[in-house]
Amino acid sequence: MSRLVAALAWVWLALLGAPASAHEISMAELQLRETARGEFIWQWTSGLYNQGGEVRPVWPAPCREEAQRLSCGPQGLVGPVAVDGVGKRYSAVLLRVHWLDGQSTVHTLTASQPQARLFGSAEDGRGGGEIAGAYFVLGIEHILAGIDHLLFVLALLALVGFRRGLIGTVTAFTLAHSITLVLGALGLLTLRPPPVEATIALSIVLVAREALHEQPTLSRRWPALVAFLFGLVHGLGFAGALEQIGLPQNHLPLALLTFNLGVEAGQLLVLLLAWGLVTLLRRWPARRQARTAMLYATGSLAVYWTLSRIAAL
Repeated sequence: MSRLVAALAWVWLALLGAPASAHEISMAELQLRETARGEFIWQWTSGLYNQGGEVRPVWPAPCREEAQRLSCGPQGLVGPVAVDGVGKRYSAVLLRVHWLDGQSTVHTLTASQPQARLFGSAEDGRGGGEIAGAYFVLGIEHILAGIDHLLFVLALLALVGFRRGLIGTVTAFTLAHSITLVLGALGLLTLRPPPVEATIALSIVLVAREALHEQPTLSRRWPALVAFLFGLVHGLGFAGALEQIGLPQNHLPLALLTFNLGVEAGQLLVLLLAWGLVTLLRRWPARRQARTAMLYATGSLAVYWTLSRIAAL
């Protein structure tokens, strides 16, 4: 590579960084367990180390907190439960309530929806609009924070270009990861995370390599097929993130649908931004060298991810 290509590659790598697990959503889980009518024990669980009090629960007005105990009186835990600080260090907070009758409810709190309304029992009083909005935003956050998923989409874009075939390729990727996202989230198809993560990284290596040449290979002739096959694996990665977030059992189809729509919205936003950048740099003399540099840097980063994730096996 020329000095320009090498310099651009180093800049691209510096911007991306190199985390070995590149698309995890930072989740906190707040768990409440009802021990008597209106009496609860609460704690942060599921791997949260809430050092410095980055997030803090805010209880309904009738409730009184003492240490890790919450007393809400005979009316029970009724009203909005909020979490201050959600959306800063943690993308979302999973509020899990174990009620006295043995049932449980799960609520997802985000920066755009930082509170959940409880009704004193396992009856899920959330409306469909509230759930749809929360999971749509989580889907967007997941794809925008998922560097490896985004790099795969951008590598596909470099392989196909802004031509008619791009629509079919992106549609194939969307269809494939939607299938395995649903199957994985419902527990019908499960694989251990390390092999899935390693395969996702390897998919970036292969597509970036194919985009660097113009030989009539399978990827060049049938990019939609390649996107579909690798999309099946990426969908399992999405499902793993959704498993960490949790799903409301009373509105399971709606949550799955809106999370997936959020992923697609984030993906389309990235493609739109890429189109704008390509249009802006259309007359730049070094744009082909810049493209080569980005692909080399992307492939190198994906090789690192692949090796580190295989080592985790």
